[in-house]
Amino acid sequence: MAESPEILVGVGASIAAYKAADLVSDLKKRGAAVTVVLTKDAARFVSPLVLKVLSGRPVGLDLFDEPAEWGVGHVSLARRARVFVVAAATADLLAKLAQGLAGDFVTACALVARCPLLLAPAMNTAMWEHPATRANVETLKKRGALFVSPREGMLACGDLGMGKLAAPKDIADAAWDLALGRGKKKALRASGS
Repeated sequence: MAESPEILVGVGASIAAYKAADLVSDLKKRGAAVTVVLTKDAARFVSPLVLKVLSGRPVGLDLFDEPAEWGVGHVSLARRARVFVVAAATADLLAKLAQGLAGDFVTACALVARCPLLLAPAMNTAMWEHPATRANVETLKKRGALFVSPREGMLACGDLGMGKLAAPKDIADAAWDLALGRGKKKALRASGS
């Protein structure tokens, strides 16, 4: 590949956030240039150091403490990305994205990005099925956001139901297809959505 596609990976504060390490690793193996940004609470679930080592790049955590080479990080990172994938997209993060809030690195990048936004939700079944979450998902879809749907399975809380983060490989497949310009339909087929 002549040029590595730039993929921006956002991570929300879910127990499933640790799977972002597998996602980043998979995308790097495919030849992507990956930069990771996290919400501050996501760093409670997955170490920024792990994501820095796997991506080979600094990790964005604090809008006011970003690497100097990024300039205005949330702007420069979002502008150069071919796709912005958020995994795990929590109910809180989906609500903030739907409202256009920009109080952290992930949401600020999302407002600037003009590339495809690929969201991989992860949350408790009751949260996923709540009318407010469903409305936020529909709002984001109307604005062009794409989703790698959550799966049914055993959740961290012990419940069995919909809300489990999709497999990192499925998320990577969808992000890779979008980054290479293979189209939304192919990306969504790859994700199982």
